[in-house]
Amino acid sequence: MKKLENVRKIIQNYDNFIIDLWGVVHNGVNTNPGALKVIDELYKKRKKFTFLSNAPRPVSDVREFLIKKMKIKSKFLSNILTSGEAAILSLKKFEYGKFFFHLGPDRDHKIYQGYEKYKTSILKCDYILCTGLYDHEMKNLSYYEKLLLGSEKKTMICTNPDLIVDRGNEQEYCAGTIAKIFEKIGGKVIYFGKPYKEIYDLLISKTEKVLIIGDNLRTDIKGANYLKKDSLFIMNGVHKNEIKKFKNLETFFEKYNIKPNFIQNDLNW
Repeated sequence: MKKLENVRKIIQNYDNFIIDLWGVVHNGVNTNPGALKVIDELYKKRKKFTFLSNAPRPVSDVREFLIKKMKIKSKFLSNILTSGEAAILSLKKFEYGKFFFHLGPDRDHKIYQGYEKYKTSILKCDYILCTGLYDHEMKNLSYYEKLLLGSEKKTMICTNPDLIVDRGNEQEYCAGTIAKIFEKIGGKVIYFGKPYKEIYDLLISKTEKVLIIGDNLRTDIKGANYLKKDSLFIMNGVHKNEIKKFKNLETFFEKYNIKPNFIQNDLNW
């Protein structure tokens, strides 16, 4: 593990860059200027890079958010893949049945756009489509355990394996936390997104030298470790407060049984 002052020192060693969005490029409120500089340089050098996000939404929605809200230039956003997009491809094939119960905020409705007629109650559904938490129950996890009790024999599709995310200075639970609750009570969960190999297979060829950049040990860096690809861990992301509790980084990484190749406080050129 090596602490990098500048990413530019290792850029020439890689053909393909898989970059996380939330926690690396932005925090839901503001962009990271250093990350934008890295993206600009990769673009100028015609390096292959893809933004890989565990957002439970279609790529078109994420791209629109990045352009309109985060003010990121559209020319940088040709290659984006989300866990939501990967889930949509599967849902269209009716792999888990026809009728689903949507567990998540109404704003995630585009994930089942065109299939609204198959949306039903938790009692009548074939499977549970989990995109996150309800806006009116963002912190009360016991609410979800009570909701899911009795549905353990059904399958849950989790479109965002992340447990938590930082929105500005506030932490929020993600769909992955609800999935863990469902597993705890005996339910089966199918995850779409990082760290699972299937989503990386859509982006990486066998011959490429790849660098995976992210702030989440459970998803970004674990995914890199699973694939035996190099990784760059951004410390000033979702784990920033947790890191402070450890005397050294080695102990921190041992807790997760994960090891990055490189670390940076924030992504910068």
